[in-house]
Amino acid sequence: MIKVLIVLFVLIFLAQIIRVFEISSNIGKNKNEVTDSSNNINGIFLLIAGIVLLVFFFWQRAEWMHLTLQTPASEHGVIIDKLWDTTMGLIMFVFLLLTPMLFGIAYYFRGRQDRKASFITHNNKLEIFWTAIPAVVLLALISYGLNVWGKIVNQDVSDAIVVEVYAKQFGWSARYAGEDNKLGSANVRYVGGRNELGVISKNTKENQIKAIDEKIDKLLAEIENSDNPAEKKLKSARLEKLEKKRKTLLTYFITTSEEQLLAAEDDVVTKELHLPVGKKVLFKFRSQDIIHSAFLPHFRVQMNCVPGTTTQFAFTPTVTSEDMKKEMDNELFDYVLLCNKICGNAHYNMQMKVIVESEEDFNKWMESQNENKIINL
Repeated sequence: MIKVLIVLFVLIFLAQIIRVFEISSNIGKNKNEVTDSSNNINGIFLLIAGIVLLVFFFWQRAEWMHLTLQTPASEHGVIIDKLWDTTMGLIMFVFLLLTPMLFGIAYYFRGRQDRKASFITHNNKLEIFWTAIPAVVLLALISYGLNVWGKIVNQDVSDAIVVEVYAKQFGWSARYAGEDNKLGSANVRYVGGRNELGVISKNTKENQIKAIDEKIDKLLAEIENSDNPAEKKLKSARLEKLEKKRKTLLTYFITTSEEQLLAAEDDVVTKELHLPVGKKVLFKFRSQDIIHSAFLPHFRVQMNCVPGTTTQFAFTPTVTSEDMKKEMDNELFDYVLLCNKICGNAHYNMQMKVIVESEEDFNKWMESQNENKIINL
């Protein structure tokens, strides 16, 4: 195989040497190889390429248009789609206007022996025209987009249902505010055992402090009974870390108000999102490890989940899961929460089922989640 590659390389090298020799031998000769016939052939091929491009454009729209955004399932999704349609409509208008002009002009003004190309150094009016028009159009699009975004983010969320979406490699969790509709405080340092979201409550504090105390007592006993200096040193270092962690947890607990501790007790943690149709939901996004991106395509929602901070987005679902199944003629359809950032080798696992249902069914589901309340963890 290597010998074949070497022979092939040598042949290519020799062919290039011969070609360079042929080109160099023609330098200085006033030989014009370009003819009207070759120009006509090139012009016709270019015109055919333009026609093929336009035919392909219309074909792929007819063939694949159904794979683009489906019916929006949220109130703000309607204006998002209008913004999308406006932008794409403008792009297609420019494409369909300029593409025939580009290929048509190239064909019409193809080279001919009896015609000499004119040379223009510059044209101030033309430069102003092709600079000002795109600038005005872009300014209009940006203003329109900012107006739409302002309507989406500046909503009244005083009566919204509060839900926290928590991301980590590689899965999602949801935390619903209880009857008080207030989420309790949380900190990644409290993550452990069944407290996957690091919620700070009296219950979670006592359980985690108890678990740390048990580890400390076990290490102390092992250090006392060990005769190996290296082992003692290693376990002493682990003991120091545990004591530091215990102190940190107590500090967070002390700085958390009684109101926040009580607010956390009726929070409900689930692995499935349920949303009531027609009711505004305020999502608060957190991440345990790296930046994830919560993506709900049918609701036209995307928001980054950033470690150490909380981001939020509010919207109102307008189409139940059952109604969307009928509209899409697909009984297997489910709304889904995805991660829109490649967050690691198991990124494909970042999916959570979303169920939009009537307010009555949603309330029944919430009542059935008693065992998932923080107070019972």
